[in-house]
Amino acid sequence: MNVERLESQRAVVGEGFEIRRALPNRHRRMIGAWCFLDHAGPADYPAGQGITIGPHPHIGLQTFSWMIEGAILHTDSLGFRQWIQPGQVNLMTAGRGISHAEESPADAAGRFQLAQLWIALPKSESEREPSFHHYPDLPLLDRGGFRITVLAGTFAGEEAPAQVFSPLIGLDLATAGGAEIALPLDSGFEHGVLTLEGETRVDGQPLSPGALLYFAPGRDTLNIASAAASRLLLIGGRPFGEEILLWWNFVARSVEEMEQATRDWLEGHRFGQVQGARGAPLVAPELRGLRLRS
Repeated sequence: MNVERLESQRAVVGEGFEIRRALPNRHRRMIGAWCFLDHAGPADYPAGQGITIGPHPHIGLQTFSWMIEGAILHTDSLGFRQWIQPGQVNLMTAGRGISHAEESPADAAGRFQLAQLWIALPKSESEREPSFHHYPDLPLLDRGGFRITVLAGTFAGEEAPAQVFSPLIGLDLATAGGAEIALPLDSGFEHGVLTLEGETRVDGQPLSPGALLYFAPGRDTLNIASAAASRLLLIGGRPFGEEILLWWNFVARSVEEMEQATRDWLEGHRFGQVQGARGAPLVAPELRGLRLRS
């Protein structure tokens, strides 16, 4: 099938915030190298009750945070403390191992909305040194009534600054009113479209928050339209072509790698220390029922 509609699963993160998890999905685990996609918010919170996610580890992937409303503080074991504001991207490359924490401002009520994505690293890059980069300025284009932010990859001659290690694309399309565009695509990529706010029509199909449309390789254009204010996220990439194991916060190639990473986290090795985080370190769940995903 060239087009699939995938329903997001609702999950809870931090201190009770509900999110929509579009990837991984039981019908499709990845889109290109993108192996995880959460949409959190929009949500309001009183003072002292924003997002607090305590220190936790990652291996074998990049975390990609796209901030739409509000602000969140990233703190990691490399010593970085970085606020992310609307219109900005934080990119953390875990490689052989890193830990980090995330939290909202503690002293005031607020509102937030963000997309949190993971990018699986190819095997050749999976053991690279960890790193963190903050990107406050991203390419912007106006097309067909949409304001398009180039989050990752290259689009219409504009290249996002984020360093990634697989051919992929990430776009945010937002409009305050009616808009319509025939969006050019790389026909060698598979793509997914997730509406974040409002109602849109994608390839003639209605799409509201909570559902993701998947498009197999072979398309060079995608028609997107909206009659009112809306926002959507498009991700895509060349089919990954490697089997991966995705469990908890880890991407690996074998159960043994997962077991070793879990032991290292529980015993305080490999992942360093996150200084100054409000939340308590997360405890790894029981490692069971793992199988390869591709």
